[in-house]
Amino acid sequence: MKFNTELIVLNYTKFKENMIVLHTLSERYGRRSFLVRAGKKTPMSLFLSLNILEADIIENPKSDLWHAGSLSLSLPLMGIRNNPYKNSMTLFMSEVLYRTVKDGMDEPGLFDWCKRQIMTLDALKTDFSNYHIRFLLELAVTLGFSPDLCDLAPFAGDNLQVLGSFLTSSFSEAMLIPLNGERRNAIAESLIRYLEFHTESTINIRSLAVLRELFEVF
Repeated sequence: MKFNTELIVLNYTKFKENMIVLHTLSERYGRRSFLVRAGKKTPMSLFLSLNILEADIIENPKSDLWHAGSLSLSLPLMGIRNNPYKNSMTLFMSEVLYRTVKDGMDEPGLFDWCKRQIMTLDALKTDFSNYHIRFLLELAVTLGFSPDLCDLAPFAGDNLQVLGSFLTSSFSEAMLIPLNGERRNAIAESLIRYLEFHTESTINIRSLAVLRELFEVF
């Protein structure tokens, strides 16, 4: 059977020549990977982190790895793709999702939440340097955890008061909390440890180093 659906790109793995395994999140299938033909007619730019694609999924009851075809961008995300800082954030956000949300997991509301997060980042013109911190806190809530000061204290170190500000601030207020790059990185690391504890998994986020370097001068 064939179904048309939107897919959020989390990652991809090369598979044979002109084929990849595309790791995605969707409303219909949750966290699932698909086999995709990636030739000249399917540019690799389609598979940038957190791209939102429209695709035809061919369901095959005889295989766990279904095919996705007729791929196209559902949204252009020019506000992200034309900004190196936002692009780095999408690398970080997609890696967190890829390592936190397990294959086969279907968390109600997660796809819609992720799509809103992507569209919001795309639309922001300024004051988005704290966006990934707010993203981590909201991800914890979306996955069913309830981060509060007591819950975060074992992971927060000297940043507990700042995290308290994020918990009590509106979105626009959270974007204006004054932080330098080093402090943002430390807070992000503490929230990743919090997610590791609650998901009982190891979340090794390599792209956090990229954010660290970029936001030292931002």
